[in-house]
Amino acid sequence: MIETRTMSLQAIEELAMRALVAAGTSEKNARSLAIATAATEADGVSSHGLAYIPIYCEHVQCGKVDGQAVPLLTRPRPGVVKVDAATGFPHAAIDQGFAQLIPLAKELGVAALAIDNSYNCGVLGYHTYRLAKAGLVGIGFTNAPASIAPSGGAKPVVGTNPFSVAVPSENGEPVILIDQSASTIAKSEVMKHAREGRPIPVGWALDPEGNPTTDPQVGLKGSMSPSGGYKGVGIALLTELMAAALTGATLGVDASPFSGTAGGPPKTGQFFLAIDPAATSGGHFADRVSRLVSVFHDQDGAHLPGDGRRAKRAKAQLAGVAVNVAILDKIDAIIN
Repeated sequence: MIETRTMSLQAIEELAMRALVAAGTSEKNARSLAIATAATEADGVSSHGLAYIPIYCEHVQCGKVDGQAVPLLTRPRPGVVKVDAATGFPHAAIDQGFAQLIPLAKELGVAALAIDNSYNCGVLGYHTYRLAKAGLVGIGFTNAPASIAPSGGAKPVVGTNPFSVAVPSENGEPVILIDQSASTIAKSEVMKHAREGRPIPVGWALDPEGNPTTDPQVGLKGSMSPSGGYKGVGIALLTELMAAALTGATLGVDASPFSGTAGGPPKTGQFFLAIDPAATSGGHFADRVSRLVSVFHDQDGAHLPGDGRRAKRAKAQLAGVAVNVAILDKIDAIIN
């Protein structure tokens, strides 16, 4: 049985901050990532929360990530913001980009943010959620090192490559949040099972010959199962085009892994579109979204993407989050 300890979101943020700084991350970069870590734990996505802090710290220490990086922002076109993450954590680069993207989208109706020379951005929906909080429809893409094989093949060529769409509501709380990878399950979940020595369900991953496996270690040496078969490969390819080709970032097939210490900075990318619904909907956006939400919620037991995270977030803000003690021990060792 896994031993846990309940922590407040503020305590989670401060613990992550201390560990990242101890590993060599600047306070500004660490704070952006620590805030995202606490939010991720609040949403119930523990595989991307504190569990990743020891990995982040290891990557700062080995040079896979530059903890002291200073992102460079440029404006190549009126509706485009470009940020070079300088092989640092993308969170600070996204913060810097959003500071211009949000007012720009409200001015022009739609604006884009392209980020290159980046790294693992954690839960993509955390970032699009922020755009929706600002009253914008947020669409995001992020590519990852190759872990999905093409249809008919067994060698990975694209990453799990998530996309996310966040939709604002009139009360300021995002009403729909789609956040899904191109694989049946996020690779971090397979990694989490491998760390804990637990088998994975059939359908999560494939062995190096392309056969289903329940051994997470074997799956990590093979490939992730695409969601919906060839359709999942199509989603991964779409995201690769948006987050790597359109940003000038490294393709997943050429990127170093997000795990381990080999290979140097992965230099992957993120791409965000921010759309002001007032510019496109003729004033009908709120009504259309309300109607769409109601046809889901009118059915007993039915839920929309984002409902689960919203409920967990509200509970976590009041009662805190149960955190694996073994992970806390690893983080304490970094700090002390």
